[in-house]
Amino acid sequence: MRFAPVEGAAAKPLALAGPAGAASERSLGVRLARLAHRSLLREVLLTPKPGLVDRRNCGAHRDMDLSSFLASARAIAPWFRLFFERGLEGCAMPAGLFLAGIRGDGMACERAMLRATGGVNTHKGSIFAFGLLCAAAGRLAGRGAPVTREPLCGEVAAVCAGVVEELRRPGEAGTAGEHLFRRHGLTGARGEAASGFATVRSHALPVFERLRPAGPRLALHGALLELLAVNPDTNVVSRGGLAGLDFLQGEAMRLRRAGGVTAPDYLRRLAALDDEAIRRNLSPGGSADLLAVTWFLAHLPATAPCRKPGL
Repeated sequence: MRFAPVEGAAAKPLALAGPAGAASERSLGVRLARLAHRSLLREVLLTPKPGLVDRRNCGAHRDMDLSSFLASARAIAPWFRLFFERGLEGCAMPAGLFLAGIRGDGMACERAMLRATGGVNTHKGSIFAFGLLCAAAGRLAGRGAPVTREPLCGEVAAVCAGVVEELRRPGEAGTAGEHLFRRHGLTGARGEAASGFATVRSHALPVFERLRPAGPRLALHGALLELLAVNPDTNVVSRGGLAGLDFLQGEAMRLRRAGGVTAPDYLRRLAALDDEAIRRNLSPGGSADLLAVTWFLAHLPATAPCRKPGL
């Protein structure tokens, strides 16, 4: 999705405690940008993933591979700190006006991605998601608010409050997401952002946390399977229609009923679903973006740390 103007053993959670001030804010921006980059790498390196680029194959894609994603992630990583700084600068701006102010940065970040990949869209959805998350974190930090999961997602929702309504406006042909909304009522990346990533918070993140003690790969695969089962992925619909979405969601639910990632042969089952998704030309790119968001949120504190008196 593009930035649209708005009118009117996993690592430990990121340590966010520390003295207030400009230096502390800059340090937080650097750490969040690194976490966003690491989230993209964790997503693409997870293998196997049905229909998606990973270390096993190129998924249902012929114009990109693992090296494309690594180059793209490297190219867009510096922009995440910029989004955070934009949030700091605009922390007092009304939420409904802020998104329009970072639209140009989002488009410039997309151009950096396209230069790195030779014109291939590898991370457009992730740029949208992580641009918003990092900018929202900057807005919170600039107001002295805790940068933890719920406040952060709430700030993203506030900033994106009008993006779904934009899809209802009559006009000329726009993005693929706009076509899918008009035809099927699917809100895609816009709807997720406007909800404060509700699908991640209500479905993927609880599964990730439950499986976290078993290690990062199992936790990520469990979260991915949950996303495949519940997310109305517009990338899948654009390739395979509603029938393609029904198939992929149904297969993910079937794998969950068979034990999910706790089944001894879950990797073989996921690989088989990968092969079938490729045969059907289905690629759940929206769920891939949400999986990266899951990793990101899982490594933020769930609540603000208690501070000692006087700090």
